Amino acid sequence: MKSLFDFLKRWNYVWLFLLLEITAVVMIVRSTVYQNGIVVEWCTAIAGRWHNTTHLISGYFGLKQENDRLAQENAQLRASMAESYISYSDSVFTVQDTVYRQRYSYTEAQVIKTSRTGQLNYLMINKGEHQGVHEDMAVISPQGMVGVVVNTTANFATIMPVVHPNSRHSVKLTRTGSNGSLVWEGGDYRYAYLTDIPSTHKLYSGDTVVTSGFSHDFPEGIQVGYIEEIDNLGGTGFYHVRIRLATDFSNLGHVYVIDNHFKAEQDTLIAHTQKTMR
Repeated sequence: MKSLFDFLKRWNYVWLFLLLEITAVVMIVRSTVYQNGIVVEWCTAIAGRWHNTTHLISGYFGLKQENDRLAQENAQLRASMAESYISYSDSVFTVQDTVYRQRYSYTEAQVIKTSRTGQLNYLMINKGEHQGVHEDMAVISPQGMVGVVVNTTANFATIMPVVHPNSRHSVKLTRTGSNGSLVWEGGDYRYAYLTDIPSTHKLYSGDTVVTSGFSHDFPEGIQVGYIEEIDNLGGTGFYHVRIRLATDFSNLGHVYVIDNHFKAEQDTLIAHTQKTMR
């Protein structure tokens, strides 16, 4: 306590000067409208900058929570879209009875590890069997097609992306409806190739490529990419088309794992059909 008094005593002239200055400023501000306006404007500006700074800081720390919330909301919205349902229609004379059952559901996940430096690229996500993720489930990003789940543990899963040499998916052109196969031939992860398109079909640079819906994993119409280069393989009757992929594999954050609720039934039917037709 004695040290505090000694400190105040040592600087008593400074405290007196500051007190007088503050008193003078207050008297000036109160006595004239102009000075009062200037001080109020100055204080408002300071307060505004302070609140803006604190808002930006608090908003930054809340970004992850907000992004997670938006990703979950997007998964719910995707699940409610018309293409996520399958229609059953029974007509009796003029009575139409239609019932819709959900075919696809979506689970939001985060990419926690990527490997795209070599040929055998893969992704890891923070969802696994405990969250309903299993092998052969399709994975998409907000931009488009990503790949298929290949391995799972209780809480994690690995994905074979479309930029993998063993990846092959059924796709189509939105303008013509032409069906082909999407493959990756190595090299740049921004590009893949479209094969099995007959050269009799007219293609243009910029044509949009989407999933065909023929496979049992991806719904129809998921964005794949855009035609960038067309090569007519003379003598084969087919094109070799370079596709600029819609998904940026260098910047993957949130993804969606797709569960086809009819996949097991479809696979069983195909296996039975192949067995009976041998």
